[in-house]
Amino acid sequence: MRGKTMVKNGAAFKAPRTNSSGAAYHPGEPMALKQLLFTGDINLMNVTDPALPFNRVIDTLRGADMLFGNVECCFYQPPTSVSVSDEGFFATSEAGRALKQAGFRAIGNANNVNYGAEAIRSSLSELEKLGIPYTGAGRNRAEARAPVIIEHEGVRYGFLQRTSVYWPTNHEATEHSPGVAALRGHTAYQLPIYKTRQEMPPANRPGVPPIIVTWADPKYLAEYVAEITELRKKVDVLVASQHWGLHEEVLEYMTEIAHAVIDAGADIVIGHGPHYSLPVEFYKGKPVFYGLGSFSFHTGHGGRQHGNWLGMLARVGMDGQKITEASFEFVRHNDKNETVICDISKEQEGLQALRKRSSAFKTQLEVSGNAVVFRAGD
Repeated sequence: MRGKTMVKNGAAFKAPRTNSSGAAYHPGEPMALKQLLFTGDINLMNVTDPALPFNRVIDTLRGADMLFGNVECCFYQPPTSVSVSDEGFFATSEAGRALKQAGFRAIGNANNVNYGAEAIRSSLSELEKLGIPYTGAGRNRAEARAPVIIEHEGVRYGFLQRTSVYWPTNHEATEHSPGVAALRGHTAYQLPIYKTRQEMPPANRPGVPPIIVTWADPKYLAEYVAEITELRKKVDVLVASQHWGLHEEVLEYMTEIAHAVIDAGADIVIGHGPHYSLPVEFYKGKPVFYGLGSFSFHTGHGGRQHGNWLGMLARVGMDGQKITEASFEFVRHNDKNETVICDISKEQEGLQALRKRSSAFKTQLEVSGNAVVFRAGD
């Protein structure tokens, strides 16, 4: 019936599809417009009150037809104290209730801080207790790579996540060990023999910096594309979520992956990882958010507090399988570690910077109310 959500990691329950009035849905019948929300990085370390992080945005989050985010912590308490240099981010099971209260229907957990076999096992168990499906980490490779399929109000949504940022120390899930679903990338440093841009001096001058070239590992990318292609057959809306990036740049391998998964059938690409708001793009009519930045992130590596970050809450409107609009609102956190939606009139510096960097993808950004709508330019 209307409002009932059928969920299962890796497969959908067999359930009757309904239209917006709750009656049985028949193929070809128009579906109600849907609003999908996506968040950037969520780290609930040191959260003691699960009502606190999303208190100021909970009505917005719970009002979405579908809410998905990247969770950058494990719900696990180590038996002994750990060094602040430890790769893992650990939060309590109580903190995990914040996700349930906010209305997250699914989460991705393929990233560099979902680390450690016991921590991952614990975190997955806690998410299962909360009833929140996940993709991107698992007790073995098959589980880590399995999609989430959710049927809600007559629409089947599919989610897959990969990380290109992970540790070489037994972090990638294997056939028999816990870990994350990885999509390996490569880096090369190329001497700029050929002039690539006007300000670059010739290579006959000592000290000329190299050109940094990145690309996705062909084997890993081919496997991911095959999984996207297979998932496309089972869902109405397909979301590919990627943990990647370095600082504020969109690197070549990121664009390579984004375009490849859209070519394979993805409707929406969500990026996260660098904790910056990155450019947006329309590729073949499909939105790519290269980096949503932070959404709830107070404590980072080494126990350091994250500063005055500017993140994005992404919104995609859909009419059946058609994208009607892609937009975002800027978000920050306050002194209480509550996520708040920004007044766009006070974020002109961030908007102009993002507009300039998105222009490289021929993307136009327009303010509509408090949101920023983006469209493919000429």
